[in-house]
Amino acid sequence: MMTVRTRIAPSPTGADLHIGNAYTALINHVFAKKHGGKFIIRIEDTDRARLVDGAEKRILESLAWLGIPHDEGPDIGGPFAPYRQSERLDIYKKYAEELVQKGHAYYCYCTADRLTAMRKAQEAKHEAPMYDGLCKNRLTDDPPKRRKHVIRLNVPDEGTTIFHDVIRGDISFENKLIDDQVILKSDGYPTYHLGVVVDDHIMKITHIIRGEEWISSTPKHILLYKFFGWDVPQIAHVSVLRNPDRSKLSKRKNPVWVSVYKAKGYLPEAINNYLATMAWSYPGGQDIFSVDDMVGKFRLEDIQTTAPIFDVEKLKWMNSKYLHESHINEFYNGKYPENKVKQIWPLVKERMKLLTEFESLAGFFFVRPKAFERPLKKDILAVGQKALAGSEWTHDAMEKSIRDAADAAKLKAKDVFMELRVAVTGKTVGPPLLESLEILGKEETLTRIPSSAGR
Repeated sequence: MMTVRTRIAPSPTGADLHIGNAYTALINHVFAKKHGGKFIIRIEDTDRARLVDGAEKRILESLAWLGIPHDEGPDIGGPFAPYRQSERLDIYKKYAEELVQKGHAYYCYCTADRLTAMRKAQEAKHEAPMYDGLCKNRLTDDPPKRRKHVIRLNVPDEGTTIFHDVIRGDISFENKLIDDQVILKSDGYPTYHLGVVVDDHIMKITHIIRGEEWISSTPKHILLYKFFGWDVPQIAHVSVLRNPDRSKLSKRKNPVWVSVYKAKGYLPEAINNYLATMAWSYPGGQDIFSVDDMVGKFRLEDIQTTAPIFDVEKLKWMNSKYLHESHINEFYNGKYPENKVKQIWPLVKERMKLLTEFESLAGFFFVRPKAFERPLKKDILAVGQKALAGSEWTHDAMEKSIRDAADAAKLKAKDVFMELRVAVTGKTVGPPLLESLEILGKEETLTRIPSSAGR
């Protein structure tokens, strides 16, 4: 029986893991787990000019934070190291030369200046930007090492290349519209097209699940499988994430890096849950579900081709649902006394949409307010102060004392409660007042009120 093997192949050319790559990683991870298979991370670091220092580390950290770890790697760089294309250059060179020997690829000696001039001429004629084939029929008896060169794919001039997409059905391309793509660059590094096919074959990838932006590149890959005589894995292209205005997700309109969402206070469970709903629906229309739940119900064929809308407000709503059901033990970081944080958490979690809102909602428990959202009404505050000073320190006792004092002073109880809230917390809105005062304690509460009233 075939062992399912999936992968993602991010390039370390950005700040971190793109949320769109996280989406694709989740689907690959879930599909592999559903079938008892393996999920692999392969770092495609062959574009040396665009590498960003530290990007690989941040990509791996983000995947680990999301709970999408890889299941295997090479025997170098430690047990959790991913595969890296930069460590496999001899492999790609070997296979590129094999294609040349078979007549399915050729050496190209065209200079950068010539290629630029060629593209400009094509643009002026409104022609598709493709290599014009100058080196295609040249004799290659001149040892290529003597001259700077690349290796290009030798695409047949006639015929059609067809592949089956698990999600989209059969897709075909006329060969005459497929470019003679560079597969090995002059620096010895492969392009994406050679690297991805060779690695997917060697690593026995059974299902290639990637973004729809790679559909136009797939016929080149199909030709490479054919030229090598290899079986083609099953292929599925998922739709790319879109902004609410249907534009492609980009950092100009929304955060795109997973680390930004982490810093803003989103939970990994909520992000995974929301990403899962992008192009797939849980049976029965259930909104909230775990990755394990998804593993049990997921089918690749059920992914929709409609462009999924990534709405940050909907993600925030889903994040709030997870926060409301959470326990502080999941997030406790040691910044504040643990016992007090455990007391406070039930009061604030249902008011939070982001984990980072804990500070703004509960900061007054640990630091006395230095300013107030509005001026204090000292005469009303004095009524509340006196009521609390003579009260037992329980919720019900404090409520009765304040209401009785308000009645005696011919004030509305809600006004007294509000003045006490502003004096103690600095804000007009926050967690339940009397429960908060119970946690603060009588001495601390009364200490805050006189200092506030005297300003």
